Formats: sequence, C-alpha cells, structure tokens
Amino acid sequence: MNYLPNIIFAIILVVGIGYFVKNVKKLFRNIKLGKAKDISDNKSQRWKNMAMIALGQSKMVKRPVSGFFHIIVYVGFIIINIEVLEIIIDGLFGTHRIGLSVLPKSLYGFLIGAFEILAALVFVAVTVFWIRRNIIKIKRFFNAEMKGWPKNDGNIILYFEMVLMTLFLVMNATDLAFQNAGTGGNVISQFISPIFGDNPETLNIIERSAWWLHIIGILVFLNYLYFSKHLHILLAFPNTYYAKLTPKGQFPNNEAVTKEVKLMMDPDADPYAAPPESDADETPEKFGASDVQDLSWLNLLNAYSCTECGRCTSECPANLTGKKLSPRKIMMDTRDRLEEVGKNIDANKGTFVDDGKQLLNDYITPEELWACTSCNACVEACPISIDPLNIIMEMRNYLVMEQSAAPMELNSMMTNIENNGAPWPYNQQDRLNWKNE
Repeated sequence: MNYLPNIIFAIILVVGIGYFVKNVKKLFRNIKLGKAKDISDNKSQRWKNMAMIALGQSKMVKRPVSGFFHIIVYVGFIIINIEVLEIIIDGLFGTHRIGLSVLPKSLYGFLIGAFEILAALVFVAVTVFWIRRNIIKIKRFFNAEMKGWPKNDGNIILYFEMVLMTLFLVMNATDLAFQNAGTGGNVISQFISPIFGDNPETLNIIERSAWWLHIIGILVFLNYLYFSKHLHILLAFPNTYYAKLTPKGQFPNNEAVTKEVKLMMDPDADPYAAPPESDADETPEKFGASDVQDLSWLNLLNAYSCTECGRCTSECPANLTGKKLSPRKIMMDTRDRLEEVGKNIDANKGTFVDDGKQLLNDYITPEELWACTSCNACVEACPISIDPLNIIMEMRNYLVMEQSAAPMELNSMMTNIENNGAPWPYNQQDRLNWKNE
C-alpha cells in the first residue's frame, strides 16, 4: 500500500499529459485544414524575430504598464514551473524534496528562494491585471465581441495563476523538512508559515494537500490552454517565426491573374488555343476565401495564437470611427469557425460534412470587411505578429473575383481604370485639362 500514492500520481500524470497530447494533435489537424503555404525563407531573420518578439517580449513593452507586468507573469510563471520537475520525480518515486539530496544546499535554497520571489511578483502582477480588467474596466476589454466566454476566460486564467502561486507558497510554508533545512530558500514562505501554527500533523496535511493541488492544478491549467485564448503561451513562438517578413504594405500577386496577364501580353500566344489536357478536367481554384479551408495554414495558426488583448482593435481607425470592423473579432471568428469545422470532422469520423455555414456571412459580414482601410495598424499593434489584414484581403478577394460583390464605389473605380486607365471618370485626353483652369 506504500506505493498507492505513487500509482495514483502516475495515473493522474499520464491522463493529464495524454489528454493534452490528444488536443495538440487535434490543434495541428485543424491548422492543416488550411491551404499549403511555403515559408522556408530567411531562417536567420525568423529565428531572430522569434527570439525578440516571442521570447524577448519586444512588442509587449510598447505599452509599458501592461508590458512590464506581462513580462513578470511570463518569466515568473515559466521559471517557477521548473520546480514541477522535482514534483514529478517525488511523485513517481516517493521521494520528498529530491533537490535537497541532489543539489548543494545553498544552490537549492537560491533556486527555491528565487521561485518564491517570482511567485509573489506574479501574484501582484496578476492582481494588477484583475484590477485593470474588473475595476478600472479598460475599454478594449469590453468591446462587443468580448462577452460570454471570451470575457470570462480572461478572469478564469487570472484566478488560475493566483491559486497556483498561492499553493506553491503554502506548500513551502508548511513543509517542515524544507523550513528546517536551513537552505535560506524560504524568503517569502517564512512570513506566512506562522499562519498555519506549529502542529506537525496539521502542517503535514496542509503541505500534502497543497502539493497535490499544485500539481493537479498545473495539469488542469495545461489542458485548459487548448480551450482558452492563452494558447498563445505555446503558439506565440511558431507564430512569430512564420510571420510576414515583407513590407507590411506589400500584397502578393494573384498567380492565376498574373498568368492571364502574361498570356495577354505575349505576342506569340494563341488566345484560341485549347487548354492542356492535364488541366481540362481540373476544377479551377477558388479566388480568395469564403471559409476557413480556403485560408492558408498560417492564417489558421494566427487565429489560434490570438491573445484577444484588443491592441489591434484599439488602434484600428475604422473601429475608432464607429465602423463594425474589429480585427480582434476577425481572428476570434476565424478560430470559432475553425473549431466548429473541427468538431464537424470529429463527429463524422474524419470527414467534413457540409453544414451550410461559412466564415463569410455566418461569422464575418461584408460590411466589416469593406470597412478596413488596409492601413496595417492592426498588424503593427499585435504583440505576436498576427496578420488580420491578410484574412480580410482574402475574403475581399472572394467577394470581388467570385461573387462580383464589391461596393458600388469600388466597382465604379475599377470600371474607370478599365476604360480610362485611371480611377477618375475622365477620358485620357481630358486628364490634364485642370492645368488650363
């Protein structure tokens, strides 16, 4: 029976990690539903971007207050969880504070002391975030799309972090073996240990309870990520690596249109030639995107990486002037539709069955798409290099090229360009008449 706690721990660990791996596989499956996109260029620059933006948080600190506290939470939470390694070893092999046996006492004390200081700082930072969200009520946290689950999710993750940091400190404060070892690592826990008294049995019960709740809480948190906006903790790294490197105002040419234009300009081309037999039976590729499967896998990775921080929407000129467009909503809608498609595939044993819905119209309206000024403010503002504009442009492309559903003003402009070589409704010979006035 002495091995029962170790067996229970192993089962919990396997179930927790197994469920996480299952969801990660589902995540990759959903992202791969997007169209292929080759991103293998400029590897050195991409690694540099990932190090600077995802690891170094360089874009977060453009807003110093939130950036500073976010760095505390990010660095603190990652470093503190190094201690999870010790907890796993203790849980599987029945040891207690294995680090005390393996590491020099001074080094172990330094590490745990650093973890405790970081835990206290994380708790303070998370409290500041909670105040900003629930008492100060910063405007970007309360846009139309931030209702229901998106609103609750932000608070749930803050409570998670508060509880995990508290359990870590309580675990240290009630562990007599650690407190009496003289490591000097109880820099914070020594101040809260008197709260729990000095009864060894009571302290042992509290310490064991905190220990179990701490590791279970970490596993629950790990699996919660898939259902939360905090998936960016994992996806920010690949997202910044694969982010666009070309100038923000540069749009890619449509290959099919480029091919047609080159054919038109080729004096040796036969306009009446039949298409090659290999192409005769092929269904022409759709222009643009009307659903998530029409977007690239990078667009879908962007959607899953979105932190819902609202920096993009808070700097969007269309949104600031009262238009319905919200770049954050574009990303959230894309992710929601992708999740819906993924559940459809799961329910139909790996095959997508048409559900009569699309990302366009059912989630994102043309009014939102045409409100965009293509200024790239949202792309510049995103702390992890998400590109909402690319999704907007792909869906606009579909509206224009597939449905001829451009706004009247845009249709007039395109007609003028076709007839007059310029967006204005003037004959080419009359274009310079203004100089005579």
